Amino acid sequence: MEMAKDKRKIITWIKRIGFWGFMFFLLKGLVWLAIGYFIVR
Repeated sequence: MEMAKDKRKIITWIKRIGFWGFMFFLLKGLVWLAIGYFIVR
């Protein structure tokens, strides 16, 4: 019983990290595109 609870907690953390990891890389990509745009312009 205790292991199922731990497993659910781990899955929740993976989902949370996945979401924030996605947001981080998305924002980082947009920042690099903006920097490239301003350098070329």
